[in-house]
Formats: sequence, C-alpha cells, structure tokens
Amino acid sequence: MSRIITLLSDFGWEDGYVASMKGVILGIYPEARLVDISHGIPPQDVPSGAFVLTTTYASFPDHSIHLAVVDPGVGTERRPLIVQAGKHFFVGPDNGLFSRILAQAPLWRAWELDQREYWLPQTSQTFHGRDIFAPVAAHLAAGVPPHQMGTPCEPKIEDWFQVKMEREGVLCGQIIHTDHFGNSISSIDKSSLLQLSPVLRKLAVEVHPHRLLPIVKTYAQVPAGQFAALLGSHGYLEIAMNGGSAAKELDLRRGSFIRVILPGSKKR
Repeated sequence: MSRIITLLSDFGWEDGYVASMKGVILGIYPEARLVDISHGIPPQDVPSGAFVLTTTYASFPDHSIHLAVVDPGVGTERRPLIVQAGKHFFVGPDNGLFSRILAQAPLWRAWELDQREYWLPQTSQTFHGRDIFAPVAAHLAAGVPPHQMGTPCEPKIEDWFQVKMEREGVLCGQIIHTDHFGNSISSIDKSSLLQLSPVLRKLAVEVHPHRLLPIVKTYAQVPAGQFAALLGSHGYLEIAMNGGSAAKELDLRRGSFIRVILPGSKKR
C-alpha cells in the first residue's frame, strides 16, 4: 500500500527545489503519494512553518509522513530528525519546527539521522531537503524503521506559541503567522481565552495602545473595511479586516504583541 508523504517548505515555486525533493523520493519509493502542504512559508520563518504544519498534519490519515524543511541553519551542527508523534511521522531539521507538535502529543519519540547509507551518496551543505530529508522520508515510506536510520534523541523545543497571563484580566500573546488573506494569527487559542471569560464576546483585543477590537464569530460580522478578532478554523485567535489585510493596515508582523482584556482591566 502506498504511503502519503506531505511536503512543507519555504522554497517557493520559482526554482526547482521542490521538484528535486519529489524526484529523489520517487526514485527511491515510486509508490509514494506526494501532497504539498505549502511552499509559501516566508523564507527562514521557522515559527510560521511550525504553525502551518501543526494546524495541518492531523487532517491526513494515520501513518502519514510529513517532510518539513524550513532550515536557516542548514549545514551547521543542528541535527536532522525523524519524529514520531502519535501515529504520524515527521522528517526535518532539529530547529524547533516540530515544537508545538511535540508539546501537544501525549507520546512521541525522536531519532537523530546519523546513518548516512539512507542519505544520497553525495550531500551538499546547502540542500539537506534533497540530500538527507527526502531520501529518509522515502525509505521510511518504504518500510525502513526509524531506529535503523538514526539514534534516539531529545529534539529542540522552542516556545513560539507562548501565552501568558500578564495580570488579572489581561492575557498576552503574539502574532505567529500571517495567512494569504492578511489575517494575523496569534499564539492565543480558545482554551486560553476561556481562562478570562466563558463568554468570548465580553472580551476585547488590544492590537495597539488604545485600539481595542471586538471578538466576533465571522468576518462579515463587522462592516467592510473594519477590523475584528475571531477564532479561526485552526482554533487560534486572529486579527482580521473585512475585505482587506489586517496585517498590512495595522502593521502586524510575526512577534507583534497583542492583549486580550476582560472589561474593567486597564493596561499599565
């Protein structure tokens, strides 16, 4: 039975990098079913890649293999990995790309890829996606067990999805991803919001000092050209503009801080 291998990267489509990885996979395991998650991750933006992967992989069947390459440290001492989290497998660099998946998974295992016979014979210092990760994903799909390709290890975990209670009635998070529509998606999820109030419409979201936005259920719940906050389909709070780009108009970028405020609380 063929195995699904998904691909996520910051490679874009202008060059042949994605095609090279697919060619390597098909050369080793022609039965692979290749599915592109995204190759539009902003260059070197590991947190954005982590968000897209985290909110996408569970849509695929159990035993899928997720090849993810957002790798600004390619060629350095950072380790190449296989991670098994639940019934899914992940192949990519040990740079925090799998942090949120590891944090959410009740059980996981990881292996450093140190068995070079499962890499391409010649490896470059700048394209481990083709030379290491693609062949390993193909061998994994073909039935080679992870422990045969690597040594057990503890992956690097980064806290890009940090949410903290700044003080009573004030929850602080940050923008971690901007989608194609210009919606700015934050690290604040529904469970964090419910810590403030079981009724979300009572909360307000501060994106700049003195600018508060309501929390609504749909984009069209505010007039065209107006801003609002809402829980997106991925379960995270996002800042949106009806008919436009909130990220552009509000100058929101990855790392921008936002606050959710319970009425009666004031910013220091």
